[in-house]
Amino acid sequence: MSKIGVIGTGFIAKGFVNLVYDHPNHTLGKILTRSEIANRDDFPHNAHMTQSLDELIADSDLIVECSGDAIYACDTISKILEASIPVVTMNSEFHVTVGSYFVGKGMVTEAEGDQPGVLAMLHEEAIAMGFKPLVYGNIKGFLNHNPTPEDMEFWGNKSGISLDMVTSFTDGTKVQIEQTFVANGFHADIAQDDLMGIVDDDMYHGGSILAQKAKELGSPISDYLLSPKLPAGVFLVAEHNENQKDGLRYYKMGEGPYYILERTFHLCHLEMMKTVDRVLKGGDVLLDNSANPTISTTTIAKRDLSVGETIKKGIGSFDVRGIAVRIKEHKGHVPIGLMKDAVMKRAVKTGEEITFDDVELPDSLALKIWKKIEVKVFEGK
Repeated sequence: MSKIGVIGTGFIAKGFVNLVYDHPNHTLGKILTRSEIANRDDFPHNAHMTQSLDELIADSDLIVECSGDAIYACDTISKILEASIPVVTMNSEFHVTVGSYFVGKGMVTEAEGDQPGVLAMLHEEAIAMGFKPLVYGNIKGFLNHNPTPEDMEFWGNKSGISLDMVTSFTDGTKVQIEQTFVANGFHADIAQDDLMGIVDDDMYHGGSILAQKAKELGSPISDYLLSPKLPAGVFLVAEHNENQKDGLRYYKMGEGPYYILERTFHLCHLEMMKTVDRVLKGGDVLLDNSANPTISTTTIAKRDLSVGETIKKGIGSFDVRGIAVRIKEHKGHVPIGLMKDAVMKRAVKTGEEITFDDVELPDSLALKIWKKIEVKVFEGK
């Protein structure tokens, strides 16, 4: 029986904790929280809660990190890896902000369940079958770059998820982060800043447009389709050798030259257990941000920002949103995962990118690490 520790006490953590507690092959260890434990009657098995990272580490064979906070996860994962304990994450925000620094420093991998991890599973299957991926595709049902607090509070309460989480889904920040992660993980490119986000209810038609763009660029790309009618899943657009055309036609895959491999669901916390078992059995990394990232999720102002204003949190805020960009084309940009308690030093207009010249950020390990990553990208150090 392996003892599984958990970091986070939100929607994903709640479901995963229940899954571990009922699992025949694992036991639930400590649950690390920053909230007041005495007030957490809403969370299952709260007798396992602790505010001590050291206690969590001492009581775990493997730790699942699903806080959704890049800066906090950077601090905790750094110490966990120093203790030689493997980490399974559901935290794209961590990976696209600082994850590249930790590649090769211990076992840390994203889990199946959320879109990047499910795309990683599809990628493994596709490569094993001889397919050549051109598009790593996400499917998004709705997009509003500037939703109102009232709408987000309504949908957050209805869905049982936090206000900042539902806002990051709605304004597109989450899909931009996820596709940044996927691009880096599979050494793919993006077609443009902010991605293409093809509006199309036909997966093959929209996917073919993206595939043709990938062919023009000479590189696989990471992007998404926007459709309220398509399933909440992911897809690959891939090519195959001409000598497999007859077989693929017989298997109802169409005439080519592009073939769609789709996963029409993702079950987040339930699927995380597959990656936990993979790691405990000695398996390799499912998905990381690669040691040499080329794509980042930068910060864009949703409204005019004045000198002296404080942005409490970037991801899921009503002040800024994130878009995918090529790092080398946006030197000095602030990754949205670092936008926490950020004080504006210069005024920024709606739609403009925020750079390190524009804001003052609190000192953090994550900030130091991002600076190292940026230097490595530009100088190869």
